[in-house]
Amino acid sequence: MAIYIYNTLTRKKEPFETLQPNQVRMYVCGPTVYDKAHVGHAMSVLVFDIIRRYLEYRGYEVRHVMNYTDVDDKIIQRANLEGVDSMELAERYMQEFARHLQELNVRPATVYPRATQEIDQIIAMVQGLVEKGYAYEVDGDVYFAVEKDDDYGRLSGRQLEDMQSGFRINVDERKRSPMDFALWKASKPGEPAWDSPWGPGRPGWHIECSAMNLHHLGEQIDIHGGGNDLIFPHHENEIAQTESLTGKPFARYWVHNGMLQLSGEKMSKSLGNLVTIEEFLSEHSADVLRMLVLNSSYRSPLKFNEETIGHAERALERLRSAMRPAQVGADGEMPAALQQQMEATRQGFVEAMDDDFNTAGALGHLFDLVRAINQARDEGAGPQALETAQKLLRELTDVLGLRLDEEARGGDEAAPFVDLLVEVRTELRQQKLWALSDLIRDRLLELGVVLEDGKDGTTWRWK
Repeated sequence: MAIYIYNTLTRKKEPFETLQPNQVRMYVCGPTVYDKAHVGHAMSVLVFDIIRRYLEYRGYEVRHVMNYTDVDDKIIQRANLEGVDSMELAERYMQEFARHLQELNVRPATVYPRATQEIDQIIAMVQGLVEKGYAYEVDGDVYFAVEKDDDYGRLSGRQLEDMQSGFRINVDERKRSPMDFALWKASKPGEPAWDSPWGPGRPGWHIECSAMNLHHLGEQIDIHGGGNDLIFPHHENEIAQTESLTGKPFARYWVHNGMLQLSGEKMSKSLGNLVTIEEFLSEHSADVLRMLVLNSSYRSPLKFNEETIGHAERALERLRSAMRPAQVGADGEMPAALQQQMEATRQGFVEAMDDDFNTAGALGHLFDLVRAINQARDEGAGPQALETAQKLLRELTDVLGLRLDEEARGGDEAAPFVDLLVEVRTELRQQKLWALSDLIRDRLLELGVVLEDGKDGTTWRWK
């Protein structure tokens, strides 16, 4: 079966056909590192980690590039406010973000280029655009001339005439058109700068991603990704400058995730309505945040509140419930119903993910398998039968990046004490001292320990 991906450029789902057989070149815009990353940043990272994992599961070799913008107006302003060097500030937040990627179980990108390490490539690209007549220099600044690009605006669906009419005044009279954007910025006192044919300066925001693409992936790529807030102007400008230089279609598929919303608004630093990744992970497991993303279409806005977090936690617990071992003494064979469900789950999972990475649909098939595993356990299926089905569940949840590891919550050190309490409770039940028995059960539940009474005795697990 073919994989179908929604392409922002054509506004429809298209069969996935790569430039090179079984190889995917994917570029995803990374963060501008001037502050702590929030869960909105994590959402985008998780979406493209899931896409990458599934493509690799389907046999593709994925070369994945995610950049860091480590020189920018926001970084310089924040560094001046804190009284530190801008490069030092950027390095601090890059290291913190890299740690969060590990905590979130995100597979490492093939390359993590930084703008400050790509200056030669950026300058070469700007020179090429100037030589071709698509860019011009004014007082050490270099601008891209959007009117030279006949189809500017096709990604966002905007018309150049309409965009220009929106300007009441020309904010920079040196530019030929108010829509022209900076490729290279002349340096100001106290700012980081590099030598260039136009004098000391630093790159504009849009040019760095195009230059990194050309350097690490070539003139054409398969997937260009990022949040849908980047469609205009960032990705629109990337298309304009890259295709003007190369004369070739830039990315075959433009893939954009929706925004994380808190109280109905997009989560952003400028609005001040954000929850940092660090804050979230101090209260919840990384799997909860990933499940929150998996429960929804990646292209849709995602509500972030106590209700959706609770729903993600309950869904995660349902998956984990299937990983419990067989009942003590059980030795039944693989039930036919469980075998059939395993086959149906694998097929349904692939069909859902092939349809524009429909993770919510894929989860539905996993929950069908969970239900079949738990029913088989209750009916006496033995360890080998359950472990075969559990292996499939682990395989498919790993494709989604879920770990399904029970949180320690006391770890191995607490286990002997829980075993002792279970033993005492069993004795109380035999003596029909139900009130004391229930008290132990309820107090353990408050501590996160769930007791499950069966025909072969009582077992326990962390909640």
